[in-house]
Amino acid sequence: MLKIKLYVKNIMNSSAIATIKLPDEYQSSSLSNECAIAMQDLTVSCDFSLVGNDLPPYNIDMKIQDNKLVLDICNTDIKKRHSFILSMSPYRRIIRDYFMMVDSYQQMRDSVTPEKLQTVDMARRGIHNEGADILMARLQDKITMDHDTARRFFTLLCCLGARRGDGI
Repeated sequence: MLKIKLYVKNIMNSSAIATIKLPDEYQSSSLSNECAIAMQDLTVSCDFSLVGNDLPPYNIDMKIQDNKLVLDICNTDIKKRHSFILSMSPYRRIIRDYFMMVDSYQQMRDSVTPEKLQTVDMARRGIHNEGADILMARLQDKITMDHDTARRFFTLLCCLGARRGDGI
């Protein structure tokens, strides 16, 4: 399993997430670098908590199974495991659009003005924000997170979707 775990001795570490694991096959995703950065960012600093009384830090396993996003979350004491299962259907179009913007940016990078590249990048960020907003809304009764944390989780969702080829 792809696993990021950072041991930070600085007591200012404000992350509620101790580890995040994705299945091994996602290491070769076209977004593997972005995925690794998102995982590292989430384990260093994020605003994330389960609704209820399980306290952080959490260990998170994230995968797609039977066309559903599966989040297995437990606190580091492993007293109780929570599984959240979400249909991938609401994300399929957004993930496809996101990859179209990433591909457009890559194709245009060497042949257009910086202003045109900025326009494509702004569109990509807008789609990324839309995906993060949907994720936050669908989990609002179960998990609280800020928008930056949701954006990082959407990046991981794109990595999972890209590897499966979810219509992308």
